[in-house]
Amino acid sequence: MKTLSLAKSLAYAISVAALLFTGVVAAQDAPSPSAGRPRVGFSIIKTGKVAVAERLLLPEGSLSKKIDTNFSAFLIKHNDDYLLFDTGLGANIEAQYARDMPYWARLAFKFDKPLLPARKQLEDAGYVPIQKVIISHGHWDHASGVPDFPEAQIFAAEEEMHSIAHPESGAATAWPSQVAAPETRWSPLVMQPVAYKGYAQSLDLFNDGSVVLVPMPGHTAGSIGMFVTVDSGKAYFFIGDVAWKKAAVAVGAAKFWAASVIVDRDREQTHRSVEQVRAVTQKYPDLVVVPAHDAAVQDALGYFPNWVR
Repeated sequence: MKTLSLAKSLAYAISVAALLFTGVVAAQDAPSPSAGRPRVGFSIIKTGKVAVAERLLLPEGSLSKKIDTNFSAFLIKHNDDYLLFDTGLGANIEAQYARDMPYWARLAFKFDKPLLPARKQLEDAGYVPIQKVIISHGHWDHASGVPDFPEAQIFAAEEEMHSIAHPESGAATAWPSQVAAPETRWSPLVMQPVAYKGYAQSLDLFNDGSVVLVPMPGHTAGSIGMFVTVDSGKAYFFIGDVAWKKAAVAVGAAKFWAASVIVDRDREQTHRSVEQVRAVTQKYPDLVVVPAHDAAVQDALGYFPNWVR
């Protein structure tokens, strides 16, 4: 994979990213608003699942009890603008897995036969192609659908783009089959020195406080989280893989230690990110934390085409 020409295109990409989200560039050809859709809201697009030992998700969980973990994409609506936060399992996940998942990791990292990918679910529901995709980080189960959206600008934190451009070996890294296509239009997200809910840096995508990104390093160098405040005034915090279960945040522990050794780039930094999420939930007790894989939380919120508003 080329280095995404970061040295040449960084300044241009940053300006494009800013313009796309502030509305200076013409709005995308988004679906027309309807009575059934909120002004600001989100919908969870479940693309797959797998049952795993509870202990892998919760440090004190059972080794014999298995619970579901989801592979989901999150559709965000802001007025007439639509974006995806993560992609879940894409249309080519089986081929990607066969090509890039190391053999030693296949016992630990699995998925059931995939459900429909996000692209297909959106098309079947009458949505025009999504033009903006943000990945919380570049791991295989979050970026699998990137090639499914060739029309889209793909956004990731600057640090994550650097990691993607310089892949390391191992299971917990970006896969070339997902992120290396030269035609993929990458744009870096640059956090601003603006405090938000206890985070020193943030990026307000629409300049109205409704969709705000924050840095959450540790699991990967450029992991990010997203706050979404929907029409009802309820706020939701999408935390990617900082922790796999909401219950793990409550006790201040990201993952079972053996799983963390494999998947977390920096375990100490991941723990600090978990503690920061925990502090935010204590300060804002009505905030709903939504880990990327927490099936119980997502089941309670419901799935596409239903909206959380």
